[in-house]
Amino acid sequence: MRKLEFIIRRIALSLLVLLGLSVVTFTLARVVPSNPASLYLGPRARPEEIARVEEQMGLNRPLPVQYFYYLRDVLRGDWGNSIATKRPVLQEIGDRAPASLELLFVGMSLAVLIGVPLGVFSARWQGKPFDVVTRTTSIIGVSLPSFWLGLLFQIFFFRMLGVLPLTNRVDSNLRFTSPINEITGFYLFDTLVTGNWIAFQDVARHIILPALTLAAYPIGLIARMTRATMLEVLSQNYIRTARAYGIRQRIVIYAYALKNAIGPTLTVIGLTLAYSLTGTFFVEIVFNWPGLGLFTVHSLLNVDYPAIMGITLFGASAYVTINLVVELIQAWIDPRISLG
Repeated sequence: MRKLEFIIRRIALSLLVLLGLSVVTFTLARVVPSNPASLYLGPRARPEEIARVEEQMGLNRPLPVQYFYYLRDVLRGDWGNSIATKRPVLQEIGDRAPASLELLFVGMSLAVLIGVPLGVFSARWQGKPFDVVTRTTSIIGVSLPSFWLGLLFQIFFFRMLGVLPLTNRVDSNLRFTSPINEITGFYLFDTLVTGNWIAFQDVARHIILPALTLAAYPIGLIARMTRATMLEVLSQNYIRTARAYGIRQRIVIYAYALKNAIGPTLTVIGLTLAYSLTGTFFVEIVFNWPGLGLFTVHSLLNVDYPAIMGITLFGASAYVTINLVVELIQAWIDPRISLG
């Protein structure tokens, strides 16, 4: 019952956060010195046509009235039409979100699978060469800008070694040789379930470099946090007692220490997951990845405020949802955490 109350309370708080964010974003999008109606019609639009579109879009109404109608339409599932593409914003996001989410999932999976073991081994062998190398690599991974690291990967793996593709999500010739039957929009999953192994290999090769670029920052952050929490737990009395009883080192590390040290790491994973959702935008630009990042850049350049609002709400909703899930997972793993 307490867990249900916690979920309801957090959902209500998240809705208030989204409401406040929508007010700020809506206001900033409207005060930008531009005419959305003129952008919608093009540079040769006549004044009477601009006035007609302003009336249709409600741009001639007071700002609070415009926001009220926008919020009403959002609650109805109408996020407006993109000024640049003339298509519904929700449809634009739905078409591009799978590419970004697939990249995010692969990148964060690499970050967790690499970062957590690095932190555990670094704490286990504190002061040894492995620990020094891990800490140095973690600092480098956290410090390097993702767009610069992506360019380095392109130079090394594409130009120098020629083993991985430069940009895009799939090879342009794949639609003729082994076309992908899109089921979910997640190409790795779609090609796997349909048995299209040629396309699966091509998709996997294309996603390696952008996923590694995206994972560099989370790997360093997760490894450092895991190491710090593991060192703290390994110094506790119950760990010394377990070792004194002759319990195998592997059980002490993974069954006792890691379980109690993983809580702060889960928080970091959740925060970096939410951060990486927008961090994919830089990676997508470098690798010409057809996701939300390129759509966001084009929307900003075109002052496409319906698209900007839609992307902002989508990212904020994902952020608060991830935080809620992480807190529930923490409470499930560590009973010392109270949901009251």
